[in-house]
Amino acid sequence: MIGAIDWGIIVSQTFSQAFGTQAVVFALAAIGLNIHFGYTGLLNFGQVGFMAAGAYGIGMAVFWLDIGFWPGILLGIGYCLILALLLGIPTLRLRADYLGITTIAASETIRLLVRWRGNRGRTGAAEGINDFADPFYALNIFNRPGNRSYKFLFFEYRADDLWVMLTGWTVVGLCLLLTWQLMRSPWGRVLKAIREDEDAARALGKNAYSYKLQALLIGGVIGGIAGMFQAIDKQSVQPDTFNPVITFMIWTVLIIGGVARIWSPVIGAMIFWGLISGLEALMRELLGTSIEDELERFINLSVFNVSQVKFMLFGLALMLLMRFRPQGIFGSREELALDDR
Repeated sequence: MIGAIDWGIIVSQTFSQAFGTQAVVFALAAIGLNIHFGYTGLLNFGQVGFMAAGAYGIGMAVFWLDIGFWPGILLGIGYCLILALLLGIPTLRLRADYLGITTIAASETIRLLVRWRGNRGRTGAAEGINDFADPFYALNIFNRPGNRSYKFLFFEYRADDLWVMLTGWTVVGLCLLLTWQLMRSPWGRVLKAIREDEDAARALGKNAYSYKLQALLIGGVIGGIAGMFQAIDKQSVQPDTFNPVITFMIWTVLIIGGVARIWSPVIGAMIFWGLISGLEALMRELLGTSIEDELERFINLSVFNVSQVKFMLFGLALMLLMRFRPQGIFGSREELALDDR
């Protein structure tokens, strides 16, 4: 039975996805969420809304406004800033749960709005926007005649994937550096004070509302950049890609790594996508062995439901993590405390 399993495929799938483009996207989104929740205590349940704003900023710049790909990056950032202001101004003076309710509703409203057929000429409606990132791929240093893919040990990547990964992980590194510098500055220390006890921060003369709004803006822009990379990677912006489930996958990434830690979003994203891909590869390999009938009998595993079973198994692992280490791999229990006043 063991000899029939191709462990090379399992290892390849695990590590290629752990360093792949989806890990880049979720690491960036979780870095933004870490600024919101980990360092400021803001309950943002609509990070996918910022991702959609960034992605549609690029897509609409090419598809609707016809101003080109590179100005679309600025447009996407502008959309994220506007969204953060619309969400933050009316809610940040209230309790933390009001922001959570508002953000999850806003993210779904954005998805339905861009999907509305009346916006076909602006957002592409349900069909979305496609083939708009050619200027980005035109700069690809890996795209050479006769060499469209590269192989490293167990891993093989297309030239375009390598280009997205190189630029994506570079941006992740820059965002981590920005977060590190911000959180060790007086501004970052005020954010942590607001998270721990907002009334005490106010008593010391700090404008908590202003600081929370600034944190929402910065984290939202980083989330928008994550959406941009997802759109660039797929050369497509589809409304149903940005459903609320994505936000809770980002929360999972952050919780795995541990909140309020600089590197935790990156480690969490790599573990999340590595395990998800490795579990799927392992189950597909097991289905080709002599225990296939037993797997189908006891856990109803078949080639048609591998994708569902892998998330069930991952959910079980996450439950065990929450039972024995709720603060995540690098987090601390103290960082999970939240002042919801």
